[in-house]
Amino acid sequence: MKKSLMSILALAALAGGAHAQSTVQVMGLLDSYAGSIRMAGDGGRTSKVGSGGMTTSWIGFKGSEDLGGGLRANFALTSFMQVNSGVPGRFTGDTFFSRDANLGLSGDFGAVSLGRDKAPNFLPTIIFNPFGDSFTFSPLVLHANVGLFNGTGWTATTPSDTGWSNQIVYSTPKFGGLSGNVHYQFSNQDSTTGNSGKKNVGLNALYFNGPLALTAFYERDQLNNPVVTAFASNNTKKDWMLGSSYDFTVAKAFLTYGQAANNLTPKAKTTSVGLSAPVGAGKVLAAYANTSLDSGVSRKTASLGYDYFLSKRTDVYAVFMNDKITAKSTGNSFGVGIRHSF
Repeated sequence: MKKSLMSILALAALAGGAHAQSTVQVMGLLDSYAGSIRMAGDGGRTSKVGSGGMTTSWIGFKGSEDLGGGLRANFALTSFMQVNSGVPGRFTGDTFFSRDANLGLSGDFGAVSLGRDKAPNFLPTIIFNPFGDSFTFSPLVLHANVGLFNGTGWTATTPSDTGWSNQIVYSTPKFGGLSGNVHYQFSNQDSTTGNSGKKNVGLNALYFNGPLALTAFYERDQLNNPVVTAFASNNTKKDWMLGSSYDFTVAKAFLTYGQAANNLTPKAKTTSVGLSAPVGAGKVLAAYANTSLDSGVSRKTASLGYDYFLSKRTDVYAVFMNDKITAKSTGNSFGVGIRHSF
């Protein structure tokens, strides 16, 4: 009995030591809203309960292990989901772990990861607009990442999704308030396909110093995501953006400008401005984006909302949005929702 007890205590001590060296977290975010959606060019209005009004819902695992000497092993496996229906993914055909599926090392040198991870455009786009990563109501995110399949022919300006598969990412340490990420995506196809040399490359930079924040990103893409396929042989897509924000305490202002071009469609030029202002226990959010194509067509989207925080992890929100495309019917949308992180 004494030996058994000692063995159990020894195992418990070892487990405790192992637990101190490594961590695994189950985490996620759920966001659902009720409202009425009509985008520019839509033939009618859709009343719905939807998922991801302010943030795309997701769930998954993240962890790290202390390897000693300041070196850590890190992993992430996170999946998007639709709260209104329980369906996994952002859309039909989305890969299961399309948000994160990567493994890497970090230390004084920065961090290196391999697998599926964020694309260069993602952080600069969502940090530098007041509606964050709202793929439903953020004008900048809608113009950059959400195409319209309603006869308008409007396509997203971002060349290849907000996440890339088969990539190596190097993240620099922070130098003062400056940090950056370098991205390289492989096609993972052999030479018989004719696509073995296809690749996506890009980088971004983020600078935070008190109330001031600055960003920039650049992408040169030949591969589509999340299911990796090569673009047409004569089509290489390029995308870049500059952004800034300044917190005046009474309000935070946002400004971005970027361009997207490829060999087959007109160049797109996007300007966005925004403002968030603390009011009561929440924030008033206002944003506007204007994308002009070399063909003479333009899209103008404006959103106004209020985000009220019930706690650090739970908030409720209400948003109204107006969406216009040259020579197409105007769309007005509104929604009220709740968001909870864990």
